[in-house]
Amino acid sequence: MKGTKAQGTEIVIPQLAESLVSATISKWLKKPGDYVEQYEPICELITEKVNAELPSTVEGTLLELLAEEGETVPVGGAVAVILEAGADSGEAPTSASEASNAPTAAARHDAGEQPAGESMRGRYSPAVQQLAAEHGVRLQSIRGTGLGGRITRKDVLRAIEQGASGGGQAYGAEKPAPAAAPPVPAVPVSPEVPKVPVRSTGLHLSEEPPIPKIEVESGKDDGRGETIIDVTPIRNTIATRMRQSVAEIPHAWTMIEVDVTNLVLLRNKLKDEFIRKEGVNLTYLAFMLKAVVNAIKDYPIMNSVWAVDKIIIKRDINISLSVGTEDSVITPVIKKADQKNIAGLAREIDELSRKARSGKLKLDDVQGGTITVNNTGSFGSILSYPIINYPQAVNLTFEQIVKRPVVINDMIAVRSMANICLSLDHRILDGVICGRFLQRVKENLESYNLDTKLY
Repeated sequence: MKGTKAQGTEIVIPQLAESLVSATISKWLKKPGDYVEQYEPICELITEKVNAELPSTVEGTLLELLAEEGETVPVGGAVAVILEAGADSGEAPTSASEASNAPTAAARHDAGEQPAGESMRGRYSPAVQQLAAEHGVRLQSIRGTGLGGRITRKDVLRAIEQGASGGGQAYGAEKPAPAAAPPVPAVPVSPEVPKVPVRSTGLHLSEEPPIPKIEVESGKDDGRGETIIDVTPIRNTIATRMRQSVAEIPHAWTMIEVDVTNLVLLRNKLKDEFIRKEGVNLTYLAFMLKAVVNAIKDYPIMNSVWAVDKIIIKRDINISLSVGTEDSVITPVIKKADQKNIAGLAREIDELSRKARSGKLKLDDVQGGTITVNNTGSFGSILSYPIINYPQAVNLTFEQIVKRPVVINDMIAVRSMANICLSLDHRILDGVICGRFLQRVKENLESYNLDTKLY
């Protein structure tokens, strides 16, 4: 962190997810002297999972930036200092005679000070921030009951309930002094700084993912230098996870061939009507996911993880969907895929793919996956060997559909065929169970016909 902290409220890197320990400042959206609304983004962050914007937890004037662009800051580390609207910028009293005029505990909270035992007082989760914004609740007036004095959703809901009942006093707040304090002039807003519309969600997402910096090595006699690309946090995470997967998981691989002729006819019949009705494409992947989900219901051990001394079979079927962007592969998650029909899966595929390619995924969108499915056939692949998405047990790929001559009842017919490739964790799964699972996926895909319903 750079410089000396000015008096005011520190804006810190929140605990975005359990596995994240730091974030990198990609770009500052505000500069010292700017007026900032509560929940207004002040900078763009790059994390190991997604790119996001950091919102201000208070309203006031930005006094100081404590981190530079490109600097990595640990979770809980301060990145900026904001003087809250209405706060006194003078020094705190130090003599015994001034102690009687010291501010109350609530005022100390507003000024950014943390009483003993309330180290988490100024850290708000996105859910708490959104709930407070929706109901116009001032978080600084609420006494948190969570760990380290942190404000929970229950605290906010109780404050909303007490406010609605006419109490006029936020839950847990200090009682006001009998004598009214003199009004404090508001911090003036610079006329040349345009007000940005306030967005009420706690964690905002970047418009586009940042492009890696490219440098050309100089000093070559022929004028042709080496191309050097910076390793982004996302690419570094991919490298770490892939190395961990290959080092720890004993991979095995198997493949099966599927006749999808009836599926091709079904999709061609329904795709135009579906896009008019739903506004999204009806892809083969939606049918594939439904076939996989139904097969997992028959073989639930495919939806499991290795836990050293035990195997954990997950209750929910959350499919990690591999989506390729310009510089990486991201795996957003379709939550509770077993509770969705084919049309619902098609909508989820379209939404998550668009959000992934535009850098608008939330952290919740990439967490909780239990099995990975990849549509490598979309770029013409007919055979692939996927690396397992650690710590899952299975990575399944759906290859390109191609017309092939096939022998049926001693006669040659032209059919639409596709390969399904499966990588498995051999600590959990064996060839027998995976062979039966693939056979069930094959049966499910080949059972589609012109009467199959999407809803």
